[in-house]
Amino acid sequence: MMQEESRSEQTPVDVILRGGIVLTMDPKRRIISPGSVAIRDTHIEAVGTDAEIEQLYTSDTIVDCADHVIMPGLVNTHTHMPMSLLRGLADDLRLDVWLYGYILPVERQFANPEFSFLGTQLSCAEMLRGGTTTFCDMYYHEEEVAWAAVQAGMRGVCGETIIKFPTPDAASFEESLQYCADFVEHWQDHELIVAAPAPHSAYMTTLEILQRTTALARDHEVPQIIHVSETADEVENWIDLTAMRPMRWLEAQGVLESNVVAAHCVHINSEEMAIAKKHRVGIAHNPTSNLKLASGIAPIAEMLELGLNVGIGTDGCASNNDLDMLEETRLAALLPKGVTQSPVVVPAVEAVAMATLYGARALHLDHLIGSLESGKRADLIVLGLTGTHSVPRFETTGINIYSQIVYAAKGCDVRDVFVNGRAVVRDHTLLTIDEAKVIAQAREAAKRINRFFVEHEKSVLDKLVAIGGLQQHETFEVQAKALVQDLDAIKANLLQSDLPITRHTSRDQYDTYFVFGDETRLRYREDHVIQSDGTVIPIYNLTLTGPAREAEYQDSVVLSRSRYTAPADRSLRFYREYFSPTAEQEISKHRDRYHIRYKGVDFAVNLDHIIKPQTDQDFCEIKSRTWSRQDALRKAALISELLVILGAQPEDMVGPEYVSLF
Repeated sequence: MMQEESRSEQTPVDVILRGGIVLTMDPKRRIISPGSVAIRDTHIEAVGTDAEIEQLYTSDTIVDCADHVIMPGLVNTHTHMPMSLLRGLADDLRLDVWLYGYILPVERQFANPEFSFLGTQLSCAEMLRGGTTTFCDMYYHEEEVAWAAVQAGMRGVCGETIIKFPTPDAASFEESLQYCADFVEHWQDHELIVAAPAPHSAYMTTLEILQRTTALARDHEVPQIIHVSETADEVENWIDLTAMRPMRWLEAQGVLESNVVAAHCVHINSEEMAIAKKHRVGIAHNPTSNLKLASGIAPIAEMLELGLNVGIGTDGCASNNDLDMLEETRLAALLPKGVTQSPVVVPAVEAVAMATLYGARALHLDHLIGSLESGKRADLIVLGLTGTHSVPRFETTGINIYSQIVYAAKGCDVRDVFVNGRAVVRDHTLLTIDEAKVIAQAREAAKRINRFFVEHEKSVLDKLVAIGGLQQHETFEVQAKALVQDLDAIKANLLQSDLPITRHTSRDQYDTYFVFGDETRLRYREDHVIQSDGTVIPIYNLTLTGPAREAEYQDSVVLSRSRYTAPADRSLRFYREYFSPTAEQEISKHRDRYHIRYKGVDFAVNLDHIIKPQTDQDFCEIKSRTWSRQDALRKAALISELLVILGAQPEDMVGPEYVSLF
């Protein structure tokens, strides 16, 4: 009689997960086995032993979780969802070559709304199957990312990327800021999506951008997502520019007054960690991506010891190349042990916390998700323990289950996934996405990207265009070069002549020529212009020339083909790795350049002393730009006259460029 009365007082709920090992990740880190979780609507109604839940709750849907773990859904604190469509596009490259040389050019061509929606669908499918229920994204057309996530039933912090340059979804940063403001406003208080500003980084934005994104985040009480200290070069360059380390600079500018999610933080020091803790900055640790791009290993053991909110992220598929959070969690636990040579740092329980509760804290969502507690959103997964890689299982310490998850579990072990109380994966079947359709569409998109990529790789000119700043010079250039025995005598003849000198510069030039199979040449020049007071102004540029000269006239006067120039705003190493020349040659020289007028025509007279290779040779070179063959003939004759005036002998004339002489 008493038992019937008790059952009549049971509270109906939507779902009961029964008979599993319940890993609560609550403040006491309770492990309940066998345990149950009751779900009603979008929330966790109760967590307890099987007997407790059976006594108090009833449901038409009982999920048997014997030999399974019931735990909070995994939280991916940093990714670029649409980039699943770029998985495997360009690997084994340095970060700058990978990003500026390949990813950004492809994104400029293909990253439209359809790309972002489809890529997000593909990413959601992969993540849900692997037990990830929440992600923090940073990309373009983020409105499409949000819609795709909602259709998939995932929870997401969706950050609209803002940089100081034009992007795939905005012609200017002002447009990006307006798009972001509208995006944040539109998704305010959504049950699954938090729309947020995502200024890419300090070095890819401006102080104005960061001030405006910070105000936007604070006004709407949403996070602000930003890359911080991903590489050592980034940090060194920022110190050179501002005399402050990046996290310290962000604090000084007031950026950390918002709820910041800082991705990577590979190269932050103890002072910056203290700053991050003071401002409750969430840290998104991306071990695989940082290893693959050789960015380094973040000091997460020290971060955790200081009490920072450190979550785990996969980064995008173009730099990982998967979204497997269990794999990422394992690496997050193992790396600190190897770095510190201590097997006890970042134990398995801490690694699981990073993947769940700490990740929720990093995203400033721990009041909603990250642990299995009454009142929190029902974001949870059921993880199998029956695979051969999970057998046998021990209970010697009371916390063996954490080790089982971190060091043995795999994404394929995830059987069921619930987000916001809704079943999105049941018995390994994804319920919210037509996987076959998405896979077929992704393969078609890959064919288009592949065609573009292959064509891009064929042409040095196309690759130069892709990294920006290209300018085409006048169509032709007429030039002559003479090997001279006495450079001082040539200079004296020039200064003593009646030729009007309009300008004179003195410089040291360090040229690296990249040579390609079709005789195309790309010259990287470091030009040190020496001022009258002895100071040096460095100028860096690239010059692309065609494979052959157009014509040769009397006295080895050469008419060269059109050429292209671009500012060299990256390192020589970057261009070497990006262009992959078939051969390379270095030539260094001291050059005195005189701009003169002769018979109404402008000429440049270069008096060159070759330093490398050590040939002890000097040359006099005369150049003038032209626009037609008829004009070239006239200027070729004038160059011959100038050579006589300067004292160069016909037998001293040489036709080839320096790169062909040595």
